[in-house]
Amino acid sequence: MRTPAITIPTRPDSASDGSGPSGGSDGGGPSGGSGGGVPRSGRTPRRPAGATATAVCAAVVALVAGCGTDTTAGVVPEGWGTLKTPAVTVAHPPAFTPQSAGERSEYNAAAATLAAGGKDVGMITVQLDFTNADSVEEAAIGAEAGIALGSTLGKQREVEVAGPEGRTEARRIDFEFTEKGSRIKGVIVAGLDSAKKAYAVRIDAARGRLGDGDLTKIIDSITLK
Repeated sequence: MRTPAITIPTRPDSASDGSGPSGGSDGGGPSGGSGGGVPRSGRTPRRPAGATATAVCAAVVALVAGCGTDTTAGVVPEGWGTLKTPAVTVAHPPAFTPQSAGERSEYNAAAATLAAGGKDVGMITVQLDFTNADSVEEAAIGAEAGIALGSTLGKQREVEVAGPEGRTEARRIDFEFTEKGSRIKGVIVAGLDSAKKAYAVRIDAARGRLGDGDLTKIIDSITLK
C-alpha cells in the first residue's frame, strides 16, 4: 500500500528533527515546564483543604489517566507496539510491522504496515511539521491536501488526544479511495503538538482488514509529548 505523503512546504526555520522550540508555554507546552512558583513574600501561604490532593491529581494525570478523565486516552493496549517520534506517539496492533528509517518515506517520522497475501493492506504513518499552521483547523486543512484526488471525503470532526497536561484538541478526517481495485478506508487525526507545530497520524486499511474497535484503540492511543 502506498500512502501519499503530505508535502505542504514547511516553515523555512523549522527544526529538522521535529522537536519544538524550548520554553513554549500555552497550556500544552513541553513537559518540564512549571507554572507554579512560590510567592516572593518569604511566607508560604496555607492552602485550603483539598488543594494538596488536587495538585497531586493534576501531576499524576500526565502519567496515567485519572481524576475523572477518560481512562482510554493515551493508553497502549496490551500486546500492541508503539510508533514513537519526537512529538507524537501512537500504538499499533501486533499484526502491523514498523518500518525502519530506510524503509519509510522521507516525509514520515514513523510508519507501520499490515501485510496479507504478500502485499500491504494497511498502514499507519506519523508526519510532523508538514505545514505552517497556526491552529488545529489549519493543520487539518493541510493534512487533507495529502488525500488523493477522487477520494470520498467525510466531514471533519472534533476529537481530543492525550497531552502532557491533559486532553488536547484535534481534528479527525475520514475518507475512502480505491487503489489497485481495493477500496481503502482512511482516517487522519491532525492538530498542533506541544510545540505548536502541525502533526498528522494517518491510518489506511483495505476494507475488512482493520476492525472499528482496533481503529478506535489506535486513535485513542495518540499521545503528544
